[in-house]
Amino acid sequence: MPNLWEKYAVPRFIKFACSMPAVMKDRSKIVPKASGKVLELGCGGGINLQFYDPSKIESLTGLDPSAELLDYTRSEAKSRGIDMDILDGIGEAMPFADASFDTVLTTFTLCSVQDGEQVLSEMRRVLKPGGKILFLEHGRAPDKGPEKWQQRIEPAWKHIAGGCHLQRPVSKLFESNGFALTGNSGHYAPKTPRWLGWMEMGEARPL
Repeated sequence: MPNLWEKYAVPRFIKFACSMPAVMKDRSKIVPKASGKVLELGCGGGINLQFYDPSKIESLTGLDPSAELLDYTRSEAKSRGIDMDILDGIGEAMPFADASFDTVLTTFTLCSVQDGEQVLSEMRRVLKPGGKILFLEHGRAPDKGPEKWQQRIEPAWKHIAGGCHLQRPVSKLFESNGFALTGNSGHYAPKTPRWLGWMEMGEARPL
């Protein structure tokens, strides 16, 4: 029997939570930097489509494992007249040839993948030489108080929020897997519990 919470409630919960005003403000800063042949990893929901700069985009491809969220993406792309290749798949095994993309964009996706290191390996593989990863993610808080709460809440939170990990160390994950970060910044989202609200954004390039 399918898990009805995961099938119906989680996609709606994710779309709502990832569209909050503070989150949308951060999206508006990172998404327009995408250029060339672009892969959006975790494209479900289509939330980023409003922020791309069409003058910079040669092609746009999306990948996500949630059929329900992909339906949102297809609807959003159609309503905006955006030509987008939308595929069902996971970051750990991307269905693309080596050196396919100039930009990989990931927003609020690395928290929920099963194997973060494998996903970064796949990102490296599908990037063209000189390509870039643009990221906007929430993760492990830098302060002890919120970080302790993340430890306590994460086991239950993963079941509620589609496998979302509260304690993924975003910047360290990139750096420990051979990426150089530029323009990296972090902050607590306003009007958000600090255990949930630590955001990091920036650009990563393979060394």
